[in-house]
Amino acid sequence: MEIEELYRQYKKLMLTLAYQMTGTWSDAEDAVQDVFLKVYNVNPAGLTEEPKAYLCKMVVNRCRDLYKSARRRREYYAGEWLPEPIPTAESDPLHFIVRDELLSYAVLVMLEKLSPAERAVFVLREALGIEYGGIAEIIGKSEINCRKLFSRAKMKIGTGAGEPDVVESDKELWVRRFLAALERDNTEQVISMLADDVILISDGGGKVFAAVRPISQPDSVSKFLFGSFHKLYQQEGVQIEISKINGQTGVIFRVGEHVDSVALFHSTGHVIRNIYLIHNPDKLRHFEHS
Repeated sequence: MEIEELYRQYKKLMLTLAYQMTGTWSDAEDAVQDVFLKVYNVNPAGLTEEPKAYLCKMVVNRCRDLYKSARRRREYYAGEWLPEPIPTAESDPLHFIVRDELLSYAVLVMLEKLSPAERAVFVLREALGIEYGGIAEIIGKSEINCRKLFSRAKMKIGTGAGEPDVVESDKELWVRRFLAALERDNTEQVISMLADDVILISDGGGKVFAAVRPISQPDSVSKFLFGSFHKLYQQEGVQIEISKINGQTGVIFRVGEHVDSVALFHSTGHVIRNIYLIHNPDKLRHFEHS
């Protein structure tokens, strides 16, 4: 298969894999570009037999290196670090992301608890659906070790992030109800939609206001949300847009032409368990023109 054809056929899948390995779109683009550049210059023999597996192996190895260095940098990150969200509505440039192979944002957040090897096995198994034998070949470990790595990853992530979310067809209506309660200052309704163990995480990257630590308990979370809403509406030209983000229903908050923040939710049993607010402008660049 010609290199150009390989690029056309596998670029989208490799970007999806790389994004979930690194948590940032810029690192994913760098990893995939590096891999295809190497393929173009070297044209490894393994490509002719199993091109998908060989490319996955190259991308995973490159991403593991990037992930290790990124984790060291994040030790000095101001406040909480969240993965870079990506717009996936049909009208967005990044809508081509392979959604069937895209983990939920809540799981993506929890992947930060994993070692590079655990993360690789989890993403290859859960997102891409690759069997353990194939994963073993990709990461260079035995099938037994891959099973152990996956088991450890599941334990670290826990059950919460993997529990089913509100059915996506119902989620837009449900999100609208939640936003309406915030806009009406309906504290009772907002709290009724929050789980007892709700956690809110906001990421400002030290560049804009955000909570420096996770906020827990319904009362505290609701107070923070109401305060954020009141502050937002003190500005002119506020627009609230419900859109597809990371393949699920999320919210984009705009002030004029500027994107103020993006919100994603994870809910079970029709109550919110996790709220993710991304304010860091470096992570909102793809939403400026979405």
